Amino acid sequence: MSMSGVVDLAAVKQAQEAKAKAEQARAEAARQGGTGAVPASSLVIDVTEAGFERDVLQRSTEVPVVIDFWAEWCEPCKQLGPLLERLAHEYNGRFLLAKVDVDANQMLMQQFGIQGIPAVFAVVAGQALPLFQGAAPEAQIRETLDQLIQVGEERFGLTGLTVDPGSDAGDPAAVPEEPAGPYDALLEAAVQALDAGDLDGAVRAYQNVLSDDPANTEAKLGLGQAELLRRVSGLDPQKVRQDAAARPADVAAQSAAADLDLVGGHVDDAFGRLVDTVRVTAGDDRNKARLHLLDLFEVVGAEDPRVTAARTALARVLF
Repeated sequence: MSMSGVVDLAAVKQAQEAKAKAEQARAEAARQGGTGAVPASSLVIDVTEAGFERDVLQRSTEVPVVIDFWAEWCEPCKQLGPLLERLAHEYNGRFLLAKVDVDANQMLMQQFGIQGIPAVFAVVAGQALPLFQGAAPEAQIRETLDQLIQVGEERFGLTGLTVDPGSDAGDPAAVPEEPAGPYDALLEAAVQALDAGDLDGAVRAYQNVLSDDPANTEAKLGLGQAELLRRVSGLDPQKVRQDAAARPADVAAQSAAADLDLVGGHVDDAFGRLVDTVRVTAGDDRNKARLHLLDLFEVVGAEDPRVTAARTALARVLF
């Protein structure tokens, strides 16, 4: 999930040209008396070789374009594709998702040097870069998208698309909903297990829901909370605090202290502690601290402003 290639896009001339094009597009929309708003249904588009320059390269001067290379026969694609589509709507114009069927667009697949699918690339200000290959976890995809958006905005002036909130009213296909399923009993069982202190039982119940419905928000939040409570059960808070103070670069010590911070309601302290740990570590230790922080983001919820702020802080530390 490396985004190191994004840094290479920061040539001054390219940034200036991209910013100028974005400003021209906004000025033209204003001159025509409009806001340049797009319908929510246009945040996900199918792209062909014939329309690639118009739909991807030209649009990338306005908004980062994420390209999902997929095929009907690809089973992992069937997991990743709906997730990317849901995130495209959730991010509400911060990036555009372009879907490319590799069976029908072999030339594009060759031009991007794709060896296997699903494969996800991005185009920013006309420059292409690989993001990841395979059905990556949602937390890592969110982190990658956040970094991509931040670079696009800070270095190229790409502020994204304005979405017309009423454009797709009454169109149930415009914004995908989470799959419905008969999970009420399992979710209730998980809550009851939490109330009874049966943390293992709660974890199993939430996992059972997610095995059938990976996008179930309630189960994801519940699982994160149950796993957090299970980690801190039996900890000696005083010893954990002492260990963390004595070993600022010890990922295990800082992670345990961050867990206690979060359980105690000190969300910003928990996030700040792990961001600092990422800053002072390297290699596997750094990655462990980063992944633990992503787990805590899942506990709090992606929409929480404290998560948004911490993601920005993490991106600055990493890049």
